Amino acid sequence: MIASIVLAAGFARRMGRQKLLLDLRGKPVVRWSVEAILPHVGDVVVVTGQDDAAVRAALDGLPVRVAVNPRPQAGQGSSIAIGMAALKPWTAAVLIALGDQPRVPEGVIPALLRTREKTGKAIAAPVYRGTQGTPVLFGGEVFAELAALGGDVGARAVVQARPERVARVDVDAPMPLDVDTPEDYARLRVQ
Repeated sequence: MIASIVLAAGFARRMGRQKLLLDLRGKPVVRWSVEAILPHVGDVVVVTGQDDAAVRAALDGLPVRVAVNPRPQAGQGSSIAIGMAALKPWTAAVLIALGDQPRVPEGVIPALLRTREKTGKAIAAPVYRGTQGTPVLFGGEVFAELAALGGDVGARAVVQARPERVARVDVDAPMPLDVDTPEDYARLRVQ
């Protein structure tokens, strides 16, 4: 089974308010992000933090599981480790995605899945016009590395550790915006 971990435990310091709950064409940002992933995977684990109840409410009715990071201030690596611990034992690969990145181009996730299956590489990562981005698909052979992450060290460290095990998927589109600042949100709303 292919699963996904959606990171939704951040503090939104640069935004000044909870960015995952901001309205984007009638739905919260995090709901757009999760709905784009659901058709492609068999299990979705959303890792929440201090805004757990509000994020759960934003995802109401969606077939997702929630894992709460009790220490989200410890950084993204801690949220990835929490998500990894919540995966079902028969998970073969996991797509790690950002809850604040609602506009990943439609073909990216299917391309990552095809590329990993075709190449057999441990990791499939999108490269948006020359810049490596997210979401990233990780095979079971690197699960222990992801589970051992901590602090602000995200999954990028696992991708960069051994470049020979990474299949890069070229995407002829700009890097999808993630909502970190009020300016990002303003740009996203006009896309």
